Amino acid sequence: MWPDRRLLDLFKIDVPIVQAPMAGAMDADLVIAACEGGALGSLPCAMLSVDKAREQVSIIRQRVTAPINLNFFCHVAVGVDPVREAGWRKRLTDYYRELGLDPGMDIQAANRAPFDAAMCELVEELKPEVVSFHFGLPDKALLKRVKAAGSVVIASATIVKEAVWLEQNGADAVIAQGAEAGGHRGMFLTESIAGQPGTMSLVPQVVDAVSVPVIAAGGIADGRGIAAAFALGAAGVQIGTAYLQTPESRVSALGQAALAAAEDDSTVITNVMTGRPARGVVNRVMRETGPVSPDAPAFPHAATALAPLKAAAEKLGRTDFTNLWAGQSAALSRRTGAAELTRALAAEGLAQLRKLSG
Repeated sequence: MWPDRRLLDLFKIDVPIVQAPMAGAMDADLVIAACEGGALGSLPCAMLSVDKAREQVSIIRQRVTAPINLNFFCHVAVGVDPVREAGWRKRLTDYYRELGLDPGMDIQAANRAPFDAAMCELVEELKPEVVSFHFGLPDKALLKRVKAAGSVVIASATIVKEAVWLEQNGADAVIAQGAEAGGHRGMFLTESIAGQPGTMSLVPQVVDAVSVPVIAAGGIADGRGIAAAFALGAAGVQIGTAYLQTPESRVSALGQAALAAAEDDSTVITNVMTGRPARGVVNRVMRETGPVSPDAPAFPHAATALAPLKAAAEKLGRTDFTNLWAGQSAALSRRTGAAELTRALAAEGLAQLRKLSG
């Protein structure tokens, strides 16, 4: 029934939808529900310890037999720069004082770690059907081990050059991440935030440039978006923001309220929350220090000094310092179960494709 079955066959799933991994906004429950709906459920592991990741996968495996995806960051770790850190703290000093906090207080470092040997050993142990990477691909030796474990490898590209590089370096499918997408930009061969193409432009150019299946991501939240992705040559879609208002989401009540109020212009690409470009719902600190600021320390260290501010503001019912990653189609999200949503999206996509085929 789908015009391109390559992704279905590659992942052995029922519908060509990848539930996007969203670190900090979800856990095993959303993966399970997405799998139950026929999609590829994805567990974000970048903020998890090895033991926690193993625990989450155990929960998933106990409840579903469907293929799953484990997602990792593979950025080059950068140490703390004391000078930039001090400058960032100074920039945030007034916020600390406003909230009754000591600007010089000790803070636990942000915990977004790149894929390493320990996580690779976990992949070899758990043998997930799919492993996805953000910010490129890991060291060749680690990637070879992931493939030897039997996992299909996919990764995100934000420009055509990145997609070609991913295919040349071992990716079995490429996620074409348009500028509309929520969360961190997967960019790794460019630093140009302003030059990031949208999904409508990026997908067909990536399709023309690579031979592996292409997964469209960015601004896709209903059947119209799915049909459009296939019309552009994609073999499937990755959807994240549409799942954030499901009961399986772990977004807080404050975050849910912000999502419910989001409109087409409510999100921006910013670097002030973590140090890397990411799209999220605009908050106070984004407006007043950015949204893109040269003062923000390198990823993930910008998040460190913001953590106490986030916690203090949320206690007051405010999201002034909360990073709520979301795409430009947040207003199309629905408050329904993730499994039901997945099935509905697939059915709507097929219905739209039938209309197009006439």
